Amino acid sequence: MDTANLKKNNLNYPSSLNKHMGEDAPKTLFAIGNVDILRHNSTGLFCSQKCPGDLILKTYDLAQIFRHAGVTVIGGFHSPMERECLSILLRGTQPVIFCPAKNINGMLIKKEYKKPLEEGRLLFLSPFEENHRRISVKTSYYRNLFVATLSDVIFVAHAGPSSKTEAFFKEILSWQKPIYTFDSDYNKNLIEMGAQPVKPENVSDWEKMRKNMGNIVQSG
Repeated sequence: MDTANLKKNNLNYPSSLNKHMGEDAPKTLFAIGNVDILRHNSTGLFCSQKCPGDLILKTYDLAQIFRHAGVTVIGGFHSPMERECLSILLRGTQPVIFCPAKNINGMLIKKEYKKPLEEGRLLFLSPFEENHRRISVKTSYYRNLFVATLSDVIFVAHAGPSSKTEAFFKEILSWQKPIYTFDSDYNKNLIEMGAQPVKPENVSDWEKMRKNMGNIVQSG
């Protein structure tokens, strides 16, 4: 599929990028897939490279909840747990926004991505120019900021103490977006910093999250 270029004057260029990133907002976005998905409310999903076993099971369950409830999920899907969630989400019918930490011009489209792309429910989106052909620590960090900026709600499944994910979490707290994490001792660091602890299997907690996710979330 062809890559579309979304300049700042393009109607599909998200205004939230200028709001939260200011001068650091990308001048051009590169997109493969259905750019109309950018108009949906979306939930950003993040997880550290290493994730405790108990939270792995909870994150699997959360991905299933998102899939069945029709939640549009956005992420870099780089850590092992994030990639597992992507596989679950792509088996559903809800939209997904995949933001690689590199330029996507000429990107090889894997077999599992072709059907959701053809169905208009998958969007590859990158803020990186042609000179960023490889993933690096720097591009990964910028990508995470980019994803958080586009998210209406943020869910951090786990961020280990002193991890890059925890440092990133500290930075976006000032944005005053709804940020959730699992109610677990493993996430005590995030909860103490201000993340809202939830147990999505509890009806009241899930309803609280649904309220912030917008009207695209349908009854499961």
